[in-house]
Amino acid sequence: MELTDSRILVTGGAGFIGSHLTDRLLTEGNEVVIVDNFTNSDASGVPDEAELIEGDLTDSDLVSEAIDGDIDGVFHLAARKAVNDENPRQQFEANSAMTYNVLEAMDEAGVSEIAFTSSSTVYGEAPRPTPEDYAPLEPISVYGASKLADESLLSTYAHTHGMTVWNFRFANIVGSGLRGAVIPDFIEKLRNDPETLTILGDGLQEKSYMYLEDCLDAMFHVIERTDRPMNTFNLGTRTTTSVNRIADIVSDELGFDPEYEYTGGERGWTGDVPKMRLSIEKLSGLGWDPEYESDQAVRETARELREEME
Repeated sequence: MELTDSRILVTGGAGFIGSHLTDRLLTEGNEVVIVDNFTNSDASGVPDEAELIEGDLTDSDLVSEAIDGDIDGVFHLAARKAVNDENPRQQFEANSAMTYNVLEAMDEAGVSEIAFTSSSTVYGEAPRPTPEDYAPLEPISVYGASKLADESLLSTYAHTHGMTVWNFRFANIVGSGLRGAVIPDFIEKLRNDPETLTILGDGLQEKSYMYLEDCLDAMFHVIERTDRPMNTFNLGTRTTTSVNRIADIVSDELGFDPEYEYTGGERGWTGDVPKMRLSIEKLSGLGWDPEYESDQAVRETARELREEME
């Protein structure tokens, strides 16, 4: 996929990662078309230079109108994202329908290149660090199952419809604009009550956290250097950070010293994978490594959100 002087569609382009990706693509001289229904975002995340189509990707007619012969490539980020979604069947059906609609419309319009944001949740509770060729893939949440189903659709179109797919399995991506995740949750809780912080689970959950700018750099690096039908890469760091450590970092950045209370159990919620670290050796083999390790990514994000959430 050419990442300069192209016309690129970004689904979910008003969201946390999508809005930053859109900014990067615009900076590189591309035209960007965003499709978003603002379920996980709002219009403030849409740069003035981008073209916006407001609507739901489960509407196949809308997707066909958005993906026409003028589109050179697609970044497909849109999804119902909550791992513990209250309507899991609807989540699975919506995510699968969105991806299928995008691929069908691409095929009809002759658009052959797509980058997809998958998730570490496709691995389930796998040995760590987990490489891309680990099997069997046994997700433990419907969200993870929907991402794995999407990967299967993408693989089918890659191998039977002449498409090129870049499939990125994300660790936890953090940075400016992050909402609905542990770091902003702790900031909000501590500002409401600086004396006590309630932590889901036992606080020992331990995962990789990747800084947003590193994530975008890695995606561009991989796209520019790989061209197999199906290009699957983990995006993360070599280190992990526990929920207790995140609480320490956020408290330190806010200048508070709270007592921690726990809801108990090794998981924060049903479907939560308590320990996750992806192998990034395949990514490193292409000559790229993250600038920020997990603790640094969490601290930088806490500093940014501290100002944004005032």
